[in-house]
Amino acid sequence: MTLDTDPVPRPRDVAMVLRDLAWSIHRRVPEAATADPLPTTELALLKHVLDSPGLTVGELARRLGLRQPNTSAALRTLLERGLVVREPSLQDRRTFHIVPTEEALAEDEAIAAAWSGPLRAAQEQLSPEHAAALEGARDALVALDELIRGEQGERPRG
Repeated sequence: MTLDTDPVPRPRDVAMVLRDLAWSIHRRVPEAATADPLPTTELALLKHVLDSPGLTVGELARRLGLRQPNTSAALRTLLERGLVVREPSLQDRRTFHIVPTEEALAEDEAIAAAWSGPLRAAQEQLSPEHAAALEGARDALVALDELIRGEQGERPRG
């Protein structure tokens, strides 16, 4: 393979553009979002608990594609930080449902604000045509998110 000094951009379909956008957003983690950043596994676990409160450890493990002991270890970190609590099942006292605490909900709001601020600022720099196209695609993007979440066994967002 040789390096071309004037490469021709690869054609990218919508899926590739969305992947690149997700990566760009993910790389720009706002520093002020949280005082004590969580490791990736704990952050993914917390996101699932926030999006679908009341899941069991086994359900969370399946949705994350993790072994149950790894999920339990990550859960201990969230419990120690006061971000989730274990509530016993009314049907089976051996089963616990994982729910977010008020602290987790407040932190989620702070993180959402920290992420959405730069995105909104970038949107404001778009041409009116591009901004309108993005706004017009909102429902389709929500539907796509719900389909992907459904394939992963997640509940749609409310």
